[in-house]
Amino acid sequence: METQTTSRRTKQELIEEIHQLKKEKDAVILAHYYMTPDLQLTVDKGGFTDFIGDSLGLSVEATKIKAKNVIFCGVKFMAETAKILNPEKHILLPDMGAGCSLASSITAEDIKELRKKHPGVPIIAYVNTYAETKAEVDICCTSRNALAIAKSFEEPELIFVPDVYMGQNLQQNIEAQTGKKLILWHGSCEVHEQFTGKNMKAMQAMNPDAEMLMHWEVPKETINTSFENSDGVLGSTNDILRYVGESKAQKFILASECDLGATLKGMYPDREFITPCFKCPYMKTITLENTLAALKSIETDKVSHYEITLPEDVISRAYMPIKRMLQFT
Repeated sequence: METQTTSRRTKQELIEEIHQLKKEKDAVILAHYYMTPDLQLTVDKGGFTDFIGDSLGLSVEATKIKAKNVIFCGVKFMAETAKILNPEKHILLPDMGAGCSLASSITAEDIKELRKKHPGVPIIAYVNTYAETKAEVDICCTSRNALAIAKSFEEPELIFVPDVYMGQNLQQNIEAQTGKKLILWHGSCEVHEQFTGKNMKAMQAMNPDAEMLMHWEVPKETINTSFENSDGVLGSTNDILRYVGESKAQKFILASECDLGATLKGMYPDREFITPCFKCPYMKTITLENTLAALKSIETDKVSHYEITLPEDVISRAYMPIKRMLQFT
């Protein structure tokens, strides 16, 4: 009955109830740039979200939380990071099925096997990994600080997990600048791997005046092909947002999750953003409705359906790799 009633309510009514419940439940809401536009609407713009950001931005924001309850509109590994940084707080994920193909591509046992195979070689893990994996590595990174972190090590070899495409792009820069060798794991993001040289070439042919906006996680071959005849940026989400603000171009081709295009359009309404619109199915499981349900569950017996819980030893061991990462903000 509740579901039928909710389905007839307008988005504005849902937003207003969420906004009110945040006050009553002492809660804040964090949202990733890949959320749908209604979940990225911040308080100052009439919405309910307190902060939107990329993985590093959200990790940093998670260290500043004062409310005792946090609703994390993102995927599970992100909510786990918030829990590791705030073990005394209640971190809620609106849908426990919001996983990640990349995070699932490596386990804690895989890291242990890598250490046996490559003794003494430092292991850098992309933050898109689960808590048990983070607990076994030396340091985490995001696409925004991966290059600086890799360059900070003195060892001639480094292990980078799990994104093979990001690793290949990082390797090209690291080897050119330092001569270091990266040992890669063969995981990938099911969204970014869809950006091929063929579909980028087709979009460039139709929009020859457009500049390219590409994430580190896009296949190396696609990146090499895409920048043959176009200017643009290869980097993190923050790099992309900044680049558009500084560019004189009016048109951009975006090789990233579709709703980042909506974010960009909201920030730069006078620009045009073209994308094949590949969506992350895990991010899209987070909705206004289940965000509201997670809020309502606080201080009830239903909260266990939404709350992130981790073993204490995993929290304590995963904390150090994340803390080290945050020194490179």
